[in-house]
Amino acid sequence: MTRMFALIALLWGAAAHAEEMKMAVTTSFHNSGLSEVLLPAIKEDTGLDVQLLVVGTGQALRLGEAGDVDAILVHSRAAEEAFVEAGFGTHRREIMYNDFVLIGPATDPAGIANADSAATALTLIAEAKSAFVSRGDDSGTHKMELSLWSTASLDPASFDAWYNEVGAGMGASLNTAAGLNAYIMSDRASWLNFGNKADLAVLFSGDPALFNQYAYLPVNPERHPHVNTDAAAALEEWLTSGRAAELITTYTIAGEPLFTFNAKPAE
Repeated sequence: MTRMFALIALLWGAAAHAEEMKMAVTTSFHNSGLSEVLLPAIKEDTGLDVQLLVVGTGQALRLGEAGDVDAILVHSRAAEEAFVEAGFGTHRREIMYNDFVLIGPATDPAGIANADSAATALTLIAEAKSAFVSRGDDSGTHKMELSLWSTASLDPASFDAWYNEVGAGMGASLNTAAGLNAYIMSDRASWLNFGNKADLAVLFSGDPALFNQYAYLPVNPERHPHVNTDAAAALEEWLTSGRAAELITTYTIAGEPLFTFNAKPAE
């Protein structure tokens, strides 16, 4: 009995000393399954209990602007740089990358598989008026999709019923695309970890425009003095460490890596 009480006291003490912090992350990062690998290792190595708020990039940035989180991990460089320039974040630190892919019915009714660019692929979908699912949620993926439509000189506001904005995260959007047998743009990690592929397949990838960088941004304590800057700094140090690099680069599904670690040493 004495040993049992000692064990309970030890576990209680460890829990009491765990430091909590809040980080807003994208649904694509969470849907990849990588967070389930990283969070236990972070807690083991640093004692940090990182609470994730899983939202799109746009909402994650707004949470940072409001001081509702201590840091964010997102993937939309222009929006991230604007966040830092406006004084909401102290800096932007690149952590890892993968790529976006265009997914659609294996029969490829719009014929995008042989397109010479992502913008051309979207043009072919629009010309064929093939069903397309857009996240429509101001996420990093949605921002990238809109940028590609713009490159193709096309405006989704002018599209008719074939274009479906769902206002949802990556997993829910992929489920909708599977149900409609529609085209969709996804980050590769979410697609590989997606269980309901139905008749969908990756049809186009490899365009440099589809590069997908994830970056870490601590919230600026000059804007929000209550944020846990020490915890945010400790997490950044861990995310850019050799331990994180190993876990990120060895995380695979069916033998295929989902992310490439590219954090640089602090200057």
